[in-house]
Amino acid sequence: MQEKIALLTDSRCDLPVDIIQQFKVKVLPAKVVYPDGEYSDRIDIQPDEVYSRMPEEIPTTSLPSLEEIKQALEEIRNEGFTHVLALHISSGLSGTVNAVEFICRDVKDLTIRVIDTKTLSMGTGWIVLDAARSIKEGLSFDKIIERVHRLQENVRVYYILETLEYLRRGGRIGRVAAVLGEFLHLKPVISVGADGKYFTYCKAKGRKKSIEKLVQVIETAAAEKEINLAVVHGGAQQEFQKLVERMRQIPNIRELVSSDISPALGVHTGPGLLGVCFHEV
Repeated sequence: MQEKIALLTDSRCDLPVDIIQQFKVKVLPAKVVYPDGEYSDRIDIQPDEVYSRMPEEIPTTSLPSLEEIKQALEEIRNEGFTHVLALHISSGLSGTVNAVEFICRDVKDLTIRVIDTKTLSMGTGWIVLDAARSIKEGLSFDKIIERVHRLQENVRVYYILETLEYLRRGGRIGRVAAVLGEFLHLKPVISVGADGKYFTYCKAKGRKKSIEKLVQVIETAAAEKEINLAVVHGGAQQEFQKLVERMRQIPNIRELVSSDISPALGVHTGPGLLGVCFHEV
């Protein structure tokens, strides 16, 4: 029987809407939770709305609901798909993978593979996009899974923040030391390790130098090999546009995607995030 493969991800992959629509990717929305109610990531709340209410109002976040996961799988079944590849934000940063696996255990009439991408934002986005292109090319389910695992080892994410306060409040700071860094005006460049958790890649004195570190990371990565690069931001539009222009000047960048981060990620970073997500081609 011919495989018909559906692609499922969550809103923290940060793929631009046009790409999601082009490849008909199913997206589970994370939740942004205020005292006055719960909002679905990128559906009924947008990034700027979250930042505009900060620092007076700092919401919490939660997973896509179990009901929404069931509903997505129901839609996939009704559309005649035989296989589902579910690619989600790192389990070290969210319980989404576990929730999807929990619901999928009871699904008998679809072949489902749930994969922890061990990364986030356009780190996950690149993996989803590559899988979408592989599906379009007609690769088999097993071959696409192989490609996902290979790419997963190759994807890198680095970002900087205006303040570490929001990351600290959200309990996601891991190995990033907040208080000392703020006191010394040290800006860490934060990355995601093989375990899918944050760590400090390096530190820079002040905002300008931390932006230069991001540029250096890409110049080094693209020095010998072609890369696909995504530049992302959260509430840092002007710096973001300048950074994208600088990145365009770097040789060996085959594909450049620019995106803002989802509201659910922005809750934990606050305004002022700039990031780069890339992989060798």
